[in-house]
Amino acid sequence: MLCKNSCTQTPTTLCSTFLKADTILIMAAFNGGGAAAAAAADSGRQLSLKDRVAIVTGGAGGIGSAVSAHLADLGARVVVGFFGDPSPARKLVTAINAAHGGDKRAVAVEVDVSKADQVKALFDAAADAFGPELHILVTAAAVLDYDFPFIAETSEESFDRMFSTNAKGSFLCCREAANRLVQGGGGRIITFSSSGVGSLRPGYGAYAATKGAVEVMTKILARELRGTGITANAVAPGPTATPMFYNGKTEADQASCVAEIPLGRLGQPEDVAPLVGFLASDAGEWVNAQIIRCNGGNI
Repeated sequence: MLCKNSCTQTPTTLCSTFLKADTILIMAAFNGGGAAAAAAADSGRQLSLKDRVAIVTGGAGGIGSAVSAHLADLGARVVVGFFGDPSPARKLVTAINAAHGGDKRAVAVEVDVSKADQVKALFDAAADAFGPELHILVTAAAVLDYDFPFIAETSEESFDRMFSTNAKGSFLCCREAANRLVQGGGGRIITFSSSGVGSLRPGYGAYAATKGAVEVMTKILARELRGTGITANAVAPGPTATPMFYNGKTEADQASCVAEIPLGRLGQPEDVAPLVGFLASDAGEWVNAQIIRCNGGNI
């Protein structure tokens, strides 16, 4: 049985939220809307991240910025991790705070995720800004070689750069989170993989390998966290309209990617962010040790 929402996972993995929505509609039809309103309120409470603190690496990037904004909309206090030019992160934080009445809902912190001391400092900065209880880690920081070299032409420098940020960076952040996120409920680790692990597209060999490493690490981490109440899952987007997708591709390359997607369009960062929000919430508690592809059905 396929999910009617065109996701590629089984209904028991992903679709409790959508099943709740169906239930609300049925209740509205038979109960004049009163019971439906109560059910909707309960669903909203389960998705709420009020008073929780989220750290998002790559939090000002293409998908990362949408995730940061969405988590803030759900009530979280968000630490936007960035590397390099601070302008996008500062602009995003200003917009998030302004959207919530000027309250300090978000802060920006520069971090090189491949450096253990900087990852620790990122978590320390989150605690300084919003208190010692940290709840959510999202590892969206990643780099890609936009020359798309075949493995036979991939330089060691390119290989090391991608593994340093994508794989080692995820490892260091996950390690810190495993030791510092709240236990007993509400702790969430959400790593970012790529549907490229499944598509096996030439030119992405080293990049896909970094994301394959993230997937395996995430599944093992979830099992190692037994008894803590912390879940660990990976989100694996497909082609998404961000600079990472457009860089290095001709219009023909882009059109070819879109042609592979049954829904007939590129994904948008806003297509991915709600999935992250669900996994970060109480509604997503029963989803653990999973790799969830979010790609419009192209894999």
